[in-house]
Formats: sequence, C-alpha cells, structure tokens
Amino acid sequence: MAPNPTPPEAPSRVVESAAPLAIICGGGTFPLAVAEGARRAGRPVVLFPVRGFADADFAAWRHEWVSLGGFGFLKREMRRRGCRDVVFIGNVLRPRIRDLRLDWTTLRLMPRVLRLFRGGDDFLLTGLGRLMEESGFRLVGAHEVAPEILMPAGQLGAVAPDAAARADIARGREALAVMGPLDIGQGLVVMNRHVVAVEAAEGTDLMLARVSELRSNGRVKMPARCGVLVKRPKAGQDRRIDLPSLGARTVEGAVRAGLAGIAVEAGGVIVADGAELIRRADEAGLFILGFEPGDGGSL
Repeated sequence: MAPNPTPPEAPSRVVESAAPLAIICGGGTFPLAVAEGARRAGRPVVLFPVRGFADADFAAWRHEWVSLGGFGFLKREMRRRGCRDVVFIGNVLRPRIRDLRLDWTTLRLMPRVLRLFRGGDDFLLTGLGRLMEESGFRLVGAHEVAPEILMPAGQLGAVAPDAAARADIARGREALAVMGPLDIGQGLVVMNRHVVAVEAAEGTDLMLARVSELRSNGRVKMPARCGVLVKRPKAGQDRRIDLPSLGARTVEGAVRAGLAGIAVEAGGVIVADGAELIRRADEAGLFILGFEPGDGGSL
C-alpha cells in the first residue's frame, strides 16, 4: 500500500473579488482545471484561449480567442468584461517575432518586447507579466486560484522508488538547483547518478522522446526501469507564471523512455487529473513522488 500523500500547505486564495477572473489559456487541460477551481470557489471567469496553442474545448465557458501579438485587443476585452485579475496557464512555445500578428499597441511596445526575447523563458514571461501589471491588471498564480492542482508531498500510487532511484532524485535536485539561476530549465533525467538529458526549449515531452531515442540508438546503455525524471521550479522564479506541470502525457513519455519514475517538488508543480495520472503510472509500474522543497533534505 502506498502511504497517503501529505498535501502541501495551500496558498491563501487571493482572488476573492466578484469581478471576473481572466484566464489566458495555452495548450493542454490546465486552463479548464483552473477555471473549474475558480468556479467552485464562486469566482466568475472569462477564458482567453490563444490561437495556435489552446486546444481544449471552451464551448461551455465564456471565452474570447486572442492572438499572441494582439495585446491591445486583449486588454480592451478584459476591461470590457470587467476583469481585473489575470492568470496565465497552459503550454505556449516561444514564437518567432516575424510570426506574430501585431496590433498597434504591441507595435508600440516592440522595442521592449524585443529586449525580453533576448533572455531565457523566465526572463521573457516575467517581463510580459510586468507589462500586464503596468496596464492595471493584477497577475495571479494558477495555484492561488486552484490550490488543489498542486503536487502533494509523498508517494502517489502503489509503486515506491528504490535506493538507486532515490540517489538519482538527489542528484537531479542538486543539478536543478545549479541550473535554475541560469534560467536553463525546470526538468532533467538522471540515470545511475548521471544527468543524461536536460529540458531546454523543447519542453519535457520532447526531452523524454530524446531519452527514448538515446536508448534505442545505444547512446545510453542502461537497463529498462532505470532513471528518473526530476522537475522543480527555477530558483527565484515568479511562481505566478509558468510553474512546471505533470500530466498523463508525462507518464507516457517516461514509460517510453524506460524510466523507473518521476519525482517533482511538492507544492511547486501543478498536476492535471491526478487520479488518471496515478492509474497510468500504476499500470506501467512507474513511481510518482513529491519531494519537499529545498536543495536537499527529505525525499
């Protein structure tokens, strides 16, 4: 039997206004999970799915499609609908500047936007959040709206990590603590205490696909059920934007990569559909572990 996971201390709900909450939606199911959490808390929401990235079914929700380069349109629509608080949630790949369809408001901001694109993802997203706040909106973390989506501490499911996996987790945490201040990534794969892959611009899913390929072409010579995906937020990261996530697709990628399990920071990673995640992990014999925050300490 797996131990009961201990939920992380839930952040205080800072969004108690009756004004609608604006949710800017990228890809995946997290935008709807946050919207459901807000609705359960009695908060009206308006969803703003981003064209080319958002792929959920928004038919049952008040929504307005927006483009990445349409900052002026987005601001006008949020104000027209009475929104003051805004959440960014979902997958959005860094676009090329020439692919953006810019409105006049965005064009006037282009010198500043171009400077943001010269940094890493955290630098870019933090800068975009600052632009939103300077326009009179309050940036709110998805975990503040729906704290139930945060990863709890402890073992999820029926499978436990062995001693080798725990050593890999410790090495992964050490490496991420060094990488975070450099704005490199939020995840990596460790096998036999050796970092074999680091998440960069491609994201977690493609990193895991790369590990699978490394196994198949013999560049990584490790037995099956060896290695751990480790994820945590970057040091100093604004947690209102771009918290690392864990979903059923991550489990499938870890299985294809031949890993033993997944370990993520409790309270620092958001989880989509936890029951389905655990079911798939148990079926595959994969462990899921939430470790305590910090650069070391208890697993």
